[in-house]
Amino acid sequence: MSQTGEMTFWDHLEDLRTSIFRILTVFAVAVVALFFFKGFLFDSIILAPSKSDFFMYRLLSADFSMTLVNIEVAAQFLIHMKITFIMALIVTFPYIVFEIWRFILPALYERERKVIRGAFAFASVLFYIGVVVGYSVVFPLMLNFFSGYQVSPDIPNTFSLTSYISLFTSLVLTFGIVFEFPTVVAVLSSLGVVTKEGMRSFRKHAICAVLILAAVITPSGDPFSLMVVSVPLYLLYEFSVLICRKSTNVIEE
Repeated sequence: MSQTGEMTFWDHLEDLRTSIFRILTVFAVAVVALFFFKGFLFDSIILAPSKSDFFMYRLLSADFSMTLVNIEVAAQFLIHMKITFIMALIVTFPYIVFEIWRFILPALYERERKVIRGAFAFASVLFYIGVVVGYSVVFPLMLNFFSGYQVSPDIPNTFSLTSYISLFTSLVLTFGIVFEFPTVVAVLSSLGVVTKEGMRSFRKHAICAVLILAAVITPSGDPFSLMVVSVPLYLLYEFSVLICRKSTNVIEE
Protein backbone atom coordinates (compact mmCIF):
# COMPACT_ATOMS: atom_id res chain seq x y z
CA MET A 1 0.00 0.00 0.00
CA SER A 2 1.41 3.40 -0.98
CA GLN A 3 1.64 6.39 1.38
CA THR A 4 -1.41 7.96 -0.30
CA GLY A 5 -3.51 4.94 0.63
CA GLU A 6 -3.78 3.68 -2.96
CA MET A 7 -2.92 0.11 -3.85
CA THR A 8 0.30 -0.36 -5.79
CA PHE A 9 0.81 -2.69 -8.74
CA TRP A 10 2.31 -5.29 -6.41
CA ASP A 11 -0.68 -5.02 -4.07
CA HIS A 12 -3.02 -5.77 -6.99
CA LEU A 13 -0.78 -8.63 -8.05
CA GLU A 14 -0.91 -10.08 -4.54
CA ASP A 15 -4.72 -9.79 -4.51
CA LEU A 16 -4.85 -11.55 -7.88
CA ARG A 17 -2.63 -14.35 -6.60
CA THR A 18 -4.83 -14.77 -3.52
CA SER A 19 -8.01 -14.82 -5.60
CA ILE A 20 -6.59 -17.42 -7.99
CA PHE A 21 -5.45 -19.55 -5.05
CA ARG A 22 -8.92 -19.46 -3.46
CA ILE A 23 -10.58 -20.34 -6.78
CA LEU A 24 -8.22 -23.26 -7.38
CA THR A 25 -8.73 -24.50 -3.82
CA VAL A 26 -12.53 -24.49 -4.09
CA PHE A 27 -12.32 -26.03 -7.56
CA ALA A 28 -10.01 -28.81 -6.31
CA VAL A 29 -12.37 -29.61 -3.43
CA ALA A 30 -15.28 -29.84 -5.90
CA VAL A 31 -13.27 -32.11 -8.21
CA VAL A 32 -12.36 -34.50 -5.38
CA ALA A 33 -15.93 -34.58 -4.05
CA LEU A 34 -17.48 -35.19 -7.48
CA PHE A 35 -14.91 -37.85 -8.37
CA PHE A 36 -16.25 -40.16 -5.64
CA PHE A 37 -19.88 -39.72 -6.78
CA LYS A 38 -19.28 -41.45 -10.11
CA GLY A 39 -22.42 -43.58 -9.95
CA PHE A 40 -24.79 -40.71 -9.26
CA LEU A 41 -22.97 -38.34 -11.62
CA PHE A 42 -23.17 -40.63 -14.63
CA ASP A 43 -26.29 -42.73 -14.05
CA SER A 44 -28.54 -39.90 -12.83
CA ILE A 45 -27.17 -36.92 -14.78
CA ILE A 46 -24.74 -37.51 -17.64
CA LEU A 47 -26.30 -40.67 -19.10
CA ALA A 48 -29.91 -39.83 -18.20
CA PRO A 49 -30.69 -38.32 -21.66
CA SER A 50 -29.60 -41.61 -23.26
CA LYS A 51 -32.42 -43.50 -21.51
CA SER A 52 -35.93 -43.82 -22.86
CA ASP A 53 -37.54 -42.65 -19.58
CA PHE A 54 -35.90 -39.20 -19.68
CA PHE A 55 -38.59 -36.57 -19.03
CA MET A 56 -38.18 -34.81 -22.41
CA TYR A 57 -38.93 -38.03 -24.33
CA ARG A 58 -41.96 -38.70 -22.16
CA LEU A 59 -43.11 -35.13 -22.76
CA LEU A 60 -42.78 -35.58 -26.53
CA SER A 61 -44.12 -39.16 -26.42
CA ALA A 62 -41.03 -40.09 -28.40
CA ASP A 63 -40.14 -43.70 -29.12
CA PHE A 64 -36.52 -43.27 -28.12
CA SER A 65 -33.81 -45.88 -27.77
CA MET A 66 -30.03 -45.61 -27.79
CA THR A 67 -27.14 -48.01 -27.41
CA LEU A 68 -23.81 -46.71 -26.14
CA VAL A 69 -20.58 -48.67 -26.49
CA ASN A 70 -16.99 -48.07 -25.45
CA ILE A 71 -14.42 -48.84 -28.14
CA GLU A 72 -11.27 -47.40 -26.57
CA VAL A 73 -9.17 -48.93 -23.78
CA ALA A 74 -8.79 -45.89 -21.52
CA ALA A 75 -11.87 -43.96 -22.67
CA GLN A 76 -14.04 -44.59 -19.62
CA PHE A 77 -11.37 -43.45 -17.16
CA LEU A 78 -10.52 -40.36 -19.23
CA ILE A 79 -14.19 -39.52 -19.62
CA HIS A 80 -14.68 -39.87 -15.86
CA MET A 81 -11.87 -37.35 -15.28
CA LYS A 82 -13.15 -34.99 -17.99
CA ILE A 83 -16.72 -34.97 -16.70
CA THR A 84 -15.51 -34.50 -13.13
CA PHE A 85 -13.58 -31.37 -14.08
CA ILE A 86 -16.43 -29.97 -16.19
CA MET A 87 -19.05 -30.56 -13.48
CA ALA A 88 -16.72 -29.01 -10.90
CA LEU A 89 -16.49 -25.93 -13.13
CA ILE A 90 -20.27 -25.74 -13.38
CA VAL A 91 -20.75 -26.18 -9.62
CA THR A 92 -18.13 -23.59 -8.66
CA PHE A 93 -19.11 -21.03 -11.32
CA PRO A 94 -20.92 -18.68 -8.87
CA TYR A 95 -17.89 -18.65 -6.58
CA ILE A 96 -15.57 -17.91 -9.51
CA VAL A 97 -17.82 -15.00 -10.51
CA PHE A 98 -17.79 -13.77 -6.91
CA GLU A 99 -13.98 -13.83 -6.78
CA ILE A 100 -13.74 -11.91 -10.05
CA TRP A 101 -16.20 -9.35 -8.67
CA ARG A 102 -14.24 -9.00 -5.43
CA PHE A 103 -10.98 -8.49 -7.33
CA ILE A 104 -12.22 -5.73 -9.66
CA LEU A 105 -14.36 -3.98 -7.02
CA PRO A 106 -11.66 -1.53 -5.76
CA ALA A 107 -11.07 -0.24 -9.30
CA LEU A 108 -14.70 0.74 -9.91
CA TYR A 109 -16.51 4.00 -9.31
CA GLU A 110 -19.71 3.91 -7.25
CA ARG A 111 -21.96 4.15 -10.33
CA GLU A 112 -20.06 1.32 -12.01
CA ARG A 113 -20.30 -0.80 -8.87
CA LYS A 114 -24.08 -0.55 -8.83
CA VAL A 115 -24.34 -1.56 -12.49
CA ILE A 116 -21.83 -4.41 -12.43
CA ARG A 117 -22.95 -5.77 -9.03
CA GLY A 118 -26.36 -6.62 -10.47
CA ALA A 119 -24.81 -7.97 -13.65
CA PHE A 120 -22.49 -10.32 -11.77
CA ALA A 121 -25.39 -11.60 -9.65
CA PHE A 122 -27.43 -12.15 -12.81
CA ALA A 123 -24.50 -13.89 -14.55
CA SER A 124 -24.70 -17.04 -12.43
CA VAL A 125 -28.47 -17.32 -12.93
CA LEU A 126 -28.13 -17.02 -16.72
CA PHE A 127 -25.26 -19.49 -16.79
CA TYR A 128 -27.33 -22.16 -15.06
CA ILE A 129 -30.36 -21.42 -17.25
CA GLY A 130 -28.14 -21.96 -20.29
CA VAL A 131 -26.79 -25.22 -18.88
CA VAL A 132 -30.33 -26.45 -18.15
CA VAL A 133 -31.57 -25.52 -21.64
CA GLY A 134 -28.62 -27.25 -23.27
CA TYR A 135 -28.98 -30.33 -21.08
CA SER A 136 -32.73 -30.82 -20.88
CA VAL A 137 -33.93 -29.46 -24.25
CA VAL A 138 -31.31 -29.16 -26.99
CA PHE A 139 -29.23 -32.24 -26.20
CA PRO A 140 -32.18 -34.69 -25.90
CA LEU A 141 -33.79 -33.34 -29.09
CA MET A 142 -30.57 -33.91 -31.00
CA LEU A 143 -30.16 -37.41 -29.55
CA ASN A 144 -33.75 -38.27 -30.44
CA PHE A 145 -33.23 -37.12 -34.02
CA PHE A 146 -29.90 -38.85 -34.62
CA SER A 147 -30.90 -42.09 -32.89
CA GLY A 148 -33.84 -42.50 -35.24
CA TYR A 149 -32.13 -41.36 -38.43
CA GLN A 150 -30.92 -44.14 -40.71
CA VAL A 151 -29.76 -44.19 -44.31
CA SER A 152 -30.84 -47.84 -44.41
CA PRO A 153 -32.81 -50.12 -42.07
CA ASP A 154 -30.00 -52.64 -42.43
CA ILE A 155 -27.62 -50.33 -40.53
CA PRO A 156 -28.58 -49.97 -36.85
CA ASN A 157 -27.41 -46.97 -34.86
CA THR A 158 -24.82 -47.69 -32.19
CA PHE A 159 -23.09 -44.69 -30.66
CA SER A 160 -19.69 -44.53 -29.03
CA LEU A 161 -19.44 -43.22 -25.49
CA THR A 162 -16.76 -40.77 -26.60
CA SER A 163 -18.98 -39.12 -29.22
CA TYR A 164 -21.88 -38.95 -26.73
CA ILE A 165 -19.76 -37.21 -24.09
CA SER A 166 -18.21 -34.88 -26.66
CA LEU A 167 -21.63 -33.70 -27.85
CA PHE A 168 -22.88 -33.45 -24.26
CA THR A 169 -20.01 -31.28 -23.01
CA SER A 170 -19.90 -29.03 -26.08
CA LEU A 171 -23.63 -28.27 -25.96
CA VAL A 172 -24.02 -27.86 -22.21
CA LEU A 173 -20.95 -25.67 -21.70
CA THR A 174 -21.52 -23.62 -24.84
CA PHE A 175 -25.11 -22.83 -23.89
CA GLY A 176 -24.02 -21.89 -20.39
CA ILE A 177 -21.42 -19.47 -21.75
CA VAL A 178 -23.58 -18.07 -24.56
CA PHE A 179 -26.39 -17.34 -22.11
CA GLU A 180 -24.07 -14.77 -20.52
CA PHE A 181 -24.68 -12.53 -23.55
CA PRO A 182 -27.58 -10.61 -21.92
CA THR A 183 -25.32 -9.85 -18.95
CA VAL A 184 -22.69 -8.32 -21.23
CA VAL A 185 -25.35 -6.34 -23.10
CA ALA A 186 -26.90 -5.07 -19.85
CA VAL A 187 -23.52 -3.80 -18.59
CA LEU A 188 -22.58 -2.15 -21.89
CA SER A 189 -26.03 -0.60 -22.19
CA SER A 190 -25.88 0.79 -18.67
CA LEU A 191 -22.49 2.33 -19.43
CA GLY A 192 -23.84 3.87 -22.65
CA VAL A 193 -21.79 1.71 -25.01
CA VAL A 194 -24.72 -0.24 -26.50
CA THR A 195 -28.14 1.22 -27.33
CA LYS A 196 -31.54 -0.29 -27.99
CA GLU A 197 -31.61 1.17 -31.48
CA GLY A 198 -28.19 -0.26 -32.28
CA MET A 199 -29.23 -3.74 -31.15
CA ARG A 200 -32.36 -3.61 -33.28
CA SER A 201 -30.54 -2.36 -36.38
CA PHE A 202 -28.00 -5.17 -35.95
CA ARG A 203 -30.74 -7.85 -35.97
CA LYS A 204 -30.07 -9.06 -39.54
CA HIS A 205 -26.38 -9.43 -38.81
CA ALA A 206 -27.25 -11.18 -35.54
CA ILE A 207 -29.25 -13.83 -37.41
CA CYS A 208 -26.19 -14.59 -39.56
CA ALA A 209 -23.98 -14.68 -36.46
CA VAL A 210 -26.41 -17.04 -34.72
CA LEU A 211 -26.39 -19.43 -37.69
CA ILE A 212 -22.58 -19.38 -37.81
CA LEU A 213 -22.34 -20.02 -34.06
CA ALA A 214 -24.89 -22.84 -34.34
CA ALA A 215 -22.83 -24.41 -37.13
CA VAL A 216 -19.74 -24.24 -34.90
CA ILE A 217 -21.58 -25.80 -31.94
CA THR A 218 -23.00 -28.59 -34.11
CA PRO A 219 -20.19 -29.78 -36.40
CA SER A 220 -22.55 -32.22 -38.16
CA GLY A 221 -24.14 -29.23 -39.89
CA ASP A 222 -27.48 -30.94 -40.56
CA PRO A 223 -30.56 -28.66 -40.80
CA PHE A 224 -32.30 -30.13 -37.76
CA SER A 225 -29.35 -29.55 -35.43
CA LEU A 226 -28.89 -26.02 -36.76
CA MET A 227 -32.56 -25.26 -36.11
CA VAL A 228 -32.55 -26.74 -32.59
CA VAL A 229 -29.50 -24.71 -31.61
CA SER A 230 -30.29 -21.52 -33.57
CA VAL A 231 -33.79 -20.92 -32.17
CA PRO A 232 -32.73 -20.63 -28.47
CA LEU A 233 -29.76 -18.47 -29.48
CA TYR A 234 -31.92 -16.08 -31.47
CA LEU A 235 -34.47 -15.86 -28.65
CA LEU A 236 -31.54 -15.05 -26.38
CA TYR A 237 -30.62 -12.14 -28.66
CA GLU A 238 -34.17 -10.79 -28.54
CA PHE A 239 -34.10 -11.08 -24.76
CA SER A 240 -30.84 -9.11 -24.78
CA VAL A 241 -32.60 -6.33 -26.69
CA LEU A 242 -35.18 -6.12 -23.90
CA ILE A 243 -32.45 -6.10 -21.26
CA CYS A 244 -30.69 -3.34 -23.15
CA ARG A 245 -33.82 -1.22 -23.22
CA LYS A 246 -34.57 -1.66 -19.53
CA SER A 247 -30.98 -0.96 -18.53
CA THR A 248 -30.91 2.19 -20.63
CA ASN A 249 -34.13 3.40 -19.09
CA VAL A 250 -32.77 2.86 -15.60
CA ILE A 251 -29.67 4.94 -16.29
CA GLU A 252 -31.70 7.72 -17.87
CA GLU A 253 -33.92 7.87 -14.82
